[in-house]
Amino acid sequence: MALSVYFKKLTVVAALNGVLCALLVYAGAGFTGIALMTTFFITGTLATSWKVDLKRSLKVAEENKGQRKTSQVLANAGVAAIAGLMSLIFETGQTLWPVLIAAAFSAATADTLASELGTVYGKRFCNILTFKPDLRGLDGVISIEGTLIGLMGSALIAYIYAIGFSFNTSFIIVVISGTMGNLTDSFLGAWLERKGIIKNDAVNFLNTLFAAASAALMWYL
Repeated sequence: MALSVYFKKLTVVAALNGVLCALLVYAGAGFTGIALMTTFFITGTLATSWKVDLKRSLKVAEENKGQRKTSQVLANAGVAAIAGLMSLIFETGQTLWPVLIAAAFSAATADTLASELGTVYGKRFCNILTFKPDLRGLDGVISIEGTLIGLMGSALIAYIYAIGFSFNTSFIIVVISGTMGNLTDSFLGAWLERKGIIKNDAVNFLNTLFAAASAALMWYL
């Protein structure tokens, strides 16, 4: 928290909320959960800072030099924190909550890396709804390169989850649900965010929520 504030990656209030989310994530997934949250934060911060001058020239760089506010913290870590809270309330399903936490961070990581690095390394950009060429950086615009980078982000989170728990079908669940959440983010961006119906923080929250719900469905199937 102190380092995040010192390096101006989080506002003070955002850092305090981040600590609360981290405590709930720890309740649901232990130190592995903290590792997942830290991995998301570090990779997201590095990706946001990568080739920032190019992003500024394209007018797609984040505002406030990438310093995140409370709403952004809750949008990305809120679902994982809720899963951690549920683990404290319900005695059953203790093996499920870590999977949901991992799925939420898998989607958040995939979305951030796909957006931040896909904008830099993508070659051809298209609207996810129409698959017609579109301007990079716009809501709902994807590229093959960005999607693959997002997939690697999901795999990284799944790998850390597997180290902490076990290499089983949950690994695949976390990768798939994270990728689905990432694509859902783009879909909502093209469909609703462009129209001004919802904002980016809401899109990110729904992205991670969909990923967690997808993971729960695959878990029980």
